[in-house]
Amino acid sequence: MVKILMGLAAAVVIAVGGFFGFEFYTQHRIEGEVATAFEQIRATGGKASHGKVSFDLRSRTLKIADIATESASQPPVSVKIASITASGVGQPDAARFSADAIEAIDLELNARMAAGADWQVTYKVPRIAAKDFSGPASLPRPPASSSMIDQYRFLIEQLGALTASSITVPSVAGAMNSGNPALGSGEFAYSNVTLRDIKAGKIAAVTADRMTFTGTTQAKGKAEKVTGDLANLAAQDVDAVAAATILDPQRANDDQYYRVYRQITAGPYTIISGQGPKVRIDGLTVDDIGARPSRLQLAALLATIPSGTAQLTPAQSREMIEKMAKIYEGVRIGNAEMRDFSMDMPEGGFKLASMRFSLENGKTGEFAIEGFDGRTPQGPVKLSRFALKSLDIAGLLRMTALFSNPAQPPPPDQTLGMIALLEGAELKGFTAPYKNTGRPINVDLVNLDWGQFVGPIPSKARLIAKMSSPLDTTHPGQRMLIAAGLDKMAIDLDLGTAWTEASRSFVLEPATVELGGMLKASARVSLGNVPREVFSINPIQAAAVATQIEAGEIEFTVRDLGGVDLAVAHYARMQNISRDAARQAIVQDIRASAAKTATSNPDAEAIVDALARFIETPRTTLTIKLTPLGKVQAMQLFQMLQTDPLIALAQFRIEASTGL
Repeated sequence: MVKILMGLAAAVVIAVGGFFGFEFYTQHRIEGEVATAFEQIRATGGKASHGKVSFDLRSRTLKIADIATESASQPPVSVKIASITASGVGQPDAARFSADAIEAIDLELNARMAAGADWQVTYKVPRIAAKDFSGPASLPRPPASSSMIDQYRFLIEQLGALTASSITVPSVAGAMNSGNPALGSGEFAYSNVTLRDIKAGKIAAVTADRMTFTGTTQAKGKAEKVTGDLANLAAQDVDAVAAATILDPQRANDDQYYRVYRQITAGPYTIISGQGPKVRIDGLTVDDIGARPSRLQLAALLATIPSGTAQLTPAQSREMIEKMAKIYEGVRIGNAEMRDFSMDMPEGGFKLASMRFSLENGKTGEFAIEGFDGRTPQGPVKLSRFALKSLDIAGLLRMTALFSNPAQPPPPDQTLGMIALLEGAELKGFTAPYKNTGRPINVDLVNLDWGQFVGPIPSKARLIAKMSSPLDTTHPGQRMLIAAGLDKMAIDLDLGTAWTEASRSFVLEPATVELGGMLKASARVSLGNVPREVFSINPIQAAAVATQIEAGEIEFTVRDLGGVDLAVAHYARMQNISRDAARQAIVQDIRASAAKTATSNPDAEAIVDALARFIETPRTTLTIKLTPLGKVQAMQLFQMLQTDPLIALAQFRIEASTGL
């Protein structure tokens, strides 16, 4: 909206330039120049008229009353101005004119959009004032197209042709009507709009004290009203030339980014939605905003919006979504930050300390929220940080288009493609009530990353998690821990997998888990001869090539942190014996099983013996290493582990040990 105002201001002050020729110091000559300028508009098929023209030679002041113009394009753009006054006018050369000050009173602009939707826009501006103005001495030819985008670009181009120390607009009132109840209508207003240091298509700053709006839409036959209030809006280092370049249809193949704003700041910002939530944002900052013409095809998007109350067909929905995806791919934002966000709702509310993201080629570098603070009936919910890594917004839009027709769902490979739209997620410092216990679940960290895609399936992933939760007295599996004196369960997990195409190897590493106060375990599992085709979404194809996979070295390490004593104490209670007796009974059972397995697999006896020592001596570490004796097909191994584990283990050299 502010850029449209900039264009309107430019159109008004530039129009004055067409009223001057080489000689304009007499009333007769001035009237002739004004008549010529208006005739230029009529010559293109438009309408143009004006009232009294006067010129004061002493003060070099020109006044024109009752200006009315209407473009020849359809639908037409009409402009009315009660009066224009230019004081201290001059002409430094044949191509330009200057004025110490220019003032336009009661400007009104009406426009309709030449697109599928019946958008109508009206601006009413009581006063526009420019100081230290210089601009072209003749009126530019308006675009033949009736497109609002082309008209908008035309106004921006004219802004790039003038200089002024300032242009001020004390107030602006406007209205928009889509012609479609679902899209709605609205009114908006700006106060104290100022453009400072305009030169060579660059504007040092554009500021507005306040912007308010009211919008009304129809949803399920019910009117919904939204109001908003935005204060302290400021844009720094505005490039009108870049904006005009982006909107130039001749640049449709230009894939270069053009920066339009160095920075935009605003806030506080309040939005109220009928009986719904009230939203407040204390501050907004957006840095380095630009776009590339090849993707920012706004006219094409607007043309897909249906007129009146017409509903989109599935094909039209897909077309609109594709054009919206291209818009996202066309916009670049170096960094955007929202601070102190709050939402109040009848059933409760929440606050956010900040929200940040960047955007390029339709993807966010990182989308992060920090400092979440909310409430539920069970208690408070807090979150220090949540982040999505490299979210592909354009791709997500295209994926939703695949589901726009329920009769034709997308194939599985395209559905799985959603995984590739995100490279990972991170959660820190999450606290929430656990049932009705009055105690919280605490998540210190969850970090999940994936990538190195083979088709739609990632071949590399890592999960890191650290969390704790109160034990549930009603859960049978947790009563043993509660009886042993534990009141919560803490988990520390680090799990990683990676496939290397060159060596056709797949490794599960790291794989560590720590159960607070009980044990810490780690593992390394390797597979060899893993073909690329195993990552196919076709289960038949994947199963066929999976027979080539070979088992590699497997190593497990378990360190007792108190879990053995907990198990012994539980066994003692169940058998009503002492802990020492319980420990010896468990060890004897383990050694007895070793005698049965020794004949079929002597190496397995080493595992049993090491396990017995692990139980006998608390706070020790148990390590088991399995090395294939030859080529061991992984699929056959998995089947044997389910039917006859001893035969499966017989295909490995087994090393087992314990230590402190």
